[in-house]
Amino acid sequence: MKYKGSCHCQAITFTVECPEAIEVEECNCSICTKAGFLHLIVPKSKFTLLSGEKFITTYTFNSNVAKHTFCKVCGSKPFYTPRSNPDGIDVNVRCLDEKPPRIHVTAFDGKNWEKNAGSLKHKSIE
Repeated sequence: MKYKGSCHCQAITFTVECPEAIEVEECNCSICTKAGFLHLIVPKSKFTLLSGEKFITTYTFNSNVAKHTFCKVCGSKPFYTPRSNPDGIDVNVRCLDEKPPRIHVTAFDGKNWEKNAGSLKHKSIE
């Protein structure tokens, strides 16, 4: 199934391909908690940016591997390149216009990222 998503002001739009039943992570690290991010990590081939490339700005910190992308207009964070899967895209399920019908949310201990990141490696594999 393809799902369309966007930032709040819809300057940035995209589609993501995923099953109707998905497992997503809710991370307890400081940036994810404050942004309200619900993680759906997919291979880059399953993600298509439809519009708004010029409205995307990027924030990096710590290792500078993760590319936290935000809308310059509204500040929403609809997707980013995760440190755990730099070959994939991490979509914020809360930014999808229509949600997959079956979403299973799993807690992820991002406060202890180094210890737990390996459990996410398979998410960006085709």
